[in-house]
Amino acid sequence: MQIHGDAPLIGDEEIMTAEICDYKGKRVHFIGIGGSSMSGLAGLLQEEGYLVTGSDKTRSHKTDHLAEKGIGIRIGHEPGNVRGADVIIYSAAIAESNPERAEARRLGIPQIERCDLIGQLMLGAPFAVGVSGTHGKTTTTSMLAQAFLSAGADPSIHIGGELDFIGGSTRRGAGGDFIVEACEFHESFLHFHPSVAVITNIDEDHLDFFGDIEHIEAAFSKFAALLPENGWCVAWGDDPRARRVCLNAKCNHLTYGRGADNDLRPENLRYDEHGRADFDAVLRGEMIGHFHIGVATEVNMLDALAVIGVCRVRGLDMEKVAHALADFRGAHRRFERTSVTDGVECYTDYGHNPAEIKNALRLADLKLSERAPRGELWSVFQPHTYSRTKTLFDQFLETFDVADHVLVTDICAAREVDPGDIRSEMLIAPLRARGLDAVLTPSFDDAEAYLRAHWRAGDVMVSHGCGDIDLLNEQIAKHGDTRP
Repeated sequence: MQIHGDAPLIGDEEIMTAEICDYKGKRVHFIGIGGSSMSGLAGLLQEEGYLVTGSDKTRSHKTDHLAEKGIGIRIGHEPGNVRGADVIIYSAAIAESNPERAEARRLGIPQIERCDLIGQLMLGAPFAVGVSGTHGKTTTTSMLAQAFLSAGADPSIHIGGELDFIGGSTRRGAGGDFIVEACEFHESFLHFHPSVAVITNIDEDHLDFFGDIEHIEAAFSKFAALLPENGWCVAWGDDPRARRVCLNAKCNHLTYGRGADNDLRPENLRYDEHGRADFDAVLRGEMIGHFHIGVATEVNMLDALAVIGVCRVRGLDMEKVAHALADFRGAHRRFERTSVTDGVECYTDYGHNPAEIKNALRLADLKLSERAPRGELWSVFQPHTYSRTKTLFDQFLETFDVADHVLVTDICAAREVDPGDIRSEMLIAPLRARGLDAVLTPSFDDAEAYLRAHWRAGDVMVSHGCGDIDLLNEQIAKHGDTRP
């Protein structure tokens, strides 16, 4: 039953849930519609015949794009935004106290959490792939999407980023394949219905929710337990935790990696002058194809191995898969070049924990190594959440050694309230003690001004973070070269 308008109100604690298929042709309101995942889902439902509206706290190119498609967008979260809606979609980042969620609850408007919506959309797909892991989910899911499409499959796709190859973050296919990025935060991936699970790695992150690495591994074990007996768990076998989860799953398993005990391995591996891998993929002694990966570093080579493993299980043409991986250029905000300003190449990267930031800096260092004379590497770090900054503090101090200069902005609080005991400036002195040129630049305007005053043509700048740090790159590109 749907209740809104002047209908009787229900208790504050009761939240009505729903099945999205019951609301075709009716109004679906997205709270936080500007997120990569939410914006893609909004566009997908509009294409399927739903009347979509949405709100977000800030305007962005995503909200502008949705508005251009005829979706009603409100900037700011106000109770009135949900009145007249038939069902609400929200993400785990939107608390129950959000004024729109609270009003929807007061009016009895059903609410569907984003991951429940994805789970409903993928339910019944004969070949449903959930790509999980602490690092590399978006890149691996994007590679997989491009490989399936290039090999002639017609999958539905949901990526936590944007991929030009599919024109965004989502795609509704007519085939029986469903490819989804499966995030472990709040155990969101337990809402999905995979027949194939990829585990790229298991590392410390989201400790504000999990508490410790043992609970993180336990969550991945629960995810693998969702697989049917005839399903497949595909995992990086050189990661002891990912390997353990994979081999304990009560289904088929395939491990990949450089170690000799893996099922799928790269042999005759070499890297070209740009750091891109070239290798023979060998599955249990059988050479199944030769591959050249279009993006650099070993991390991306390993992600490609995961894709090769899934494509092999699916029975796709390995030659077409090889062409797709050679043509792959990455998803947006994954070491994405945003401009060349003052002769400096500017990149932004979504990586927000030590391992991901180190990989982005390796890519930046590769760019500089191709130049003579070599320029300098500028790293601009926006810490994300107080809890992550505090729990991984010592690891962050060891993250930036390859950089010549490190700028640190204010912490992006995201869903958290300032606890008062952690600040960005606390990173500066210990970074300097490691010999780094570390500077506090609280705002994006501060960071831009400092960069323009000190960088030189031939340098490389990369910004890091999963908050809104990409806006720094946008304003640098918008302002253009510094005038004399």
